[in-house]
Amino acid sequence: MLNGINSDKAYFACGSTDMRKSIDGLAAIVQEVFLLDPFSTCLFVFCNKKRDKLKILQWSLNGFWLFYRRLEKGRFQFPDESNETPLALSRRELNWLLDGLSLEQCQAHKKVTASTVV
Repeated sequence: MLNGINSDKAYFACGSTDMRKSIDGLAAIVQEVFLLDPFSTCLFVFCNKKRDKLKILQWSLNGFWLFYRRLEKGRFQFPDESNETPLALSRRELNWLLDGLSLEQCQAHKKVTASTVV
């Protein structure tokens, strides 16, 4: 889904976000509540209370991208705790959540860093 996006880091807003907020409102949350730079290349992910809609905000070159997703069936397995500190996710973990998996899932292969060929 987000394969063409240049970002290794994502921040997930714990708890629910009012999905009526647009770019300016979400960028204000990133800057004033999370104390992060909305103009960085990071992805900022927001989910509604029912966990069936999400918005992803990202700055790119000269403007913001706002991605919106609504599930027709099912729910995202995002953490439910309400916290002003966003949850930092790797791109891989974000993809798990977008695919309907939880962060605690153990089905994925562990990341391996190899230095030599055997």
